[in-house]
Amino acid sequence: MKALTLELSHEAEEYIEAIYKLQKRSGVARTKELAEELNVVPGSITNTIAHLERHGLVEHTPYRGVRLTAEGERLALNIVRRHRLAERLLTDILEADWSEVHESACRLEHALTEDVLVLLERRLGYPKFCPHGNPIPTESGEVNDVECYPLTSMAINQTCIIAKIVDEKRKVLMALAVKGIKPNVPVHIVKMRQKDIVVCVGGKEQTISHKEAESIWVKPQG
Repeated sequence: MKALTLELSHEAEEYIEAIYKLQKRSGVARTKELAEELNVVPGSITNTIAHLERHGLVEHTPYRGVRLTAEGERLALNIVRRHRLAERLLTDILEADWSEVHESACRLEHALTEDVLVLLERRLGYPKFCPHGNPIPTESGEVNDVECYPLTSMAINQTCIIAKIVDEKRKVLMALAVKGIKPNVPVHIVKMRQKDIVVCVGGKEQTISHKEAESIWVKPQG
């Protein structure tokens, strides 16, 4: 894996990571969603996808989207592991705010070698989840996630515990953090409206968009 990682640019690694996350959410990474995740225009991703396909890391079906191959997923798990341990380094040791570390971790992850990762993981006490509640793959590529569901699938007034926030972009996390929405906090839906959703967090009602709600994954309480 190390030789292959060195052959790929930082940009290609970001693509692999984004495809992995989208595939975990919906089974496939569609071009429009991938462009949104990477904050690029849809037309600009064609060459990189073709490059990854030539390396045998993805399979691209026109009009259906992109999926990782077995080798692509193996590489993705390594990238995600580096990223989420970098986030824990920033929050646990450098005391950065949990809602602001994703972009910094995107840059830092490329500099973490396997040797440094082993030392970092030991120093952090072998964390199982990133600051946003997403699982950290083990060195062997195992992912031990908790059973959880999108908030939008919960019934009104059903009390849940926030397990993770799957959209880790700073803008999203900061908007949610201001409203007290973060992992391990109880939440329940008060109203489902056409344009937004009213939730109760910390005894206060907060309004969030449907898209924000889809990023919040919860586990039923009790």
